[in-house]
Amino acid sequence: MPAEGKSDLERIGLFSEMGYVTIGDKYVSQYMRPFNEAASKNRQMLPGGSKTLSALQEGYFEPQFVRIFDGEAYSNPVQLRRRYRLAEAKKNLGKAFLPSNGDKLPCGKGTYYGTIGGPFAYFSAQLKARERYIPPGKNFYTNPGKKGTGYGYANLTIGEQYPHEPDGYELEKLIAKKAREEHKRLVKGGPFKINLYPQDYFDVNPYFNDKPLPPVKKPPPEKPIAPPFIPSSPAKKSGGMKGGTFDPYPSHSADPYVIKKSMAVPTSKERKIFYPPPGPRSRPVTSIITLNVTRSINANNYKTAHLTSD
Repeated sequence: MPAEGKSDLERIGLFSEMGYVTIGDKYVSQYMRPFNEAASKNRQMLPGGSKTLSALQEGYFEPQFVRIFDGEAYSNPVQLRRRYRLAEAKKNLGKAFLPSNGDKLPCGKGTYYGTIGGPFAYFSAQLKARERYIPPGKNFYTNPGKKGTGYGYANLTIGEQYPHEPDGYELEKLIAKKAREEHKRLVKGGPFKINLYPQDYFDVNPYFNDKPLPPVKKPPPEKPIAPPFIPSSPAKKSGGMKGGTFDPYPSHSADPYVIKKSMAVPTSKERKIFYPPPGPRSRPVTSIITLNVTRSINANNYKTAHLTSD
């Protein structure tokens, strides 16, 4: 453990930090590192400044405009298209086909102008001939309606007033009673029944049997069920009385009342501070690229090794 600072176990989680083997180069911090040292040493190329694009030759390296192709043939695209059309026109055997008449466009909905077949009589919008309309006759004239609902008021209907007829109490029952008495008077004897009248069974008693019944089966003797085991007393739960133990409660030995010694409260200097054990810490891991470089170039062959690229 070093005299100053934290131990290696507390810093990186290792018992001892191994030494770092290098080729002897000095450590250069990644901060404040010069990007291009040659740009700040010796004389530099001083350009004349940026030039804008214009029709002059100042923005180019050459003093005069130099053609890309020197002595190439001149071609006129308009003239080439005309020659091509003349060559294609010579292939025609006759004049161009012109139809006798142009296309006819419809002038509206429901017209047959421009069609091949013409109009159809079935699609005509003309109405069929109908018979002459004879209006119905006029309604007959009556007096205005009379006020009232008709119940308890006379002379409110179109025709004559119905005459009053007496209505007996429970007249329907009386009429039905007379009809039943007249029916019984006309009936002679009881209802006619023949021997072939259908019945539910051949005999009145469907359970009747001429054969004697078999002897009654005796039920098998029942086996006596042994009485269940009942303990002499139910189980006891352990408690303050110690009733559930095998041995009786031990006798209490009398002990003298002694006052415990009071301990002095330690001060903050005498009290020890509790330090929890340190948890797992991360450890340095070497990347695969650095490991390959370390294996191929080390402290013994870094002067004679050559860089190869696959």
